[in-house]
Amino acid sequence: MSRVSYVNGRYLPHDQAEIHIDDRGYQFGDGIYEVVTVINGKLADLEWHLDRLNYSLTEMGIPMPMSRAALKIVIRNMIRMNRITYGLVYFQITRGVMRRDHAYNALMTPQLVMTAKSMPKVRHQEMAAVKVITVPDQRWQRRDIKTLQLLPNCMAKTKAVEAGAYEAWMVDGDGFVTEGSSSNAWIVTAEGELITRPATFDILSGITRKAVIAMAEQRNLKIVERPFTPAEALEATEAFVTSATSLVTPVGELDGTRIGDGDSGPVANALRLAYYEFINRQAAE
Repeated sequence: MSRVSYVNGRYLPHDQAEIHIDDRGYQFGDGIYEVVTVINGKLADLEWHLDRLNYSLTEMGIPMPMSRAALKIVIRNMIRMNRITYGLVYFQITRGVMRRDHAYNALMTPQLVMTAKSMPKVRHQEMAAVKVITVPDQRWQRRDIKTLQLLPNCMAKTKAVEAGAYEAWMVDGDGFVTEGSSSNAWIVTAEGELITRPATFDILSGITRKAVIAMAEQRNLKIVERPFTPAEALEATEAFVTSATSLVTPVGELDGTRIGDGDSGPVANALRLAYYEFINRQAAE
């Protein structure tokens, strides 16, 4: 079956889905997006994703193109029409279409597009730890908005792939890790504290990050939201990254130097299992 995409009220074959050349998402990256994991045909953390969608739109001054209830119907139609059991739904909202100009009209009509794709079944397993490199953080100052403007993230991820690494941790001008190119960054100290950067304008407040914090607190693990340096990460007992696609993935090497014993650790493994069980409970509801 060919994939089906959604473009401004129309369900179309994926290879026929098009946007206007003057769409400001294409011209300026003037829009936001969300990616939601599909487990057993159900959407993981959907309400949190929609809350963040609303936050990003509000901060950008872009109106919702439809009600929240209507958007849920479109998302679920996309899962059904694409026969997604395990996979991802991607949707983006741009400010709209107008003649190319830096200044925009406040009364523009927002544009909504959506795609869905299948992926291998999500399984719990004690993953082998991955490699991470560091790169300078060259992004704008409103990283809390899930904007389409991802060029620095793409460049960072490409450097990681070229270096044989899984992810790139971006480092700010003060020498502190902000986050990964497509994930949030964590370390575990010798005292058992879980350290992650606070959700300010400096990082995107990841939905998986939010869920992992809740699960860690339920297990009486101490969460400390503060910046940490690459040097501190190398002194940690464990490190890991979180995202909708990575779930909880252990990090065993940073810039060619081992973290801890260089393997997946008990905290990351426990949280990965807990999150796996959490999203599967959601899918069963």
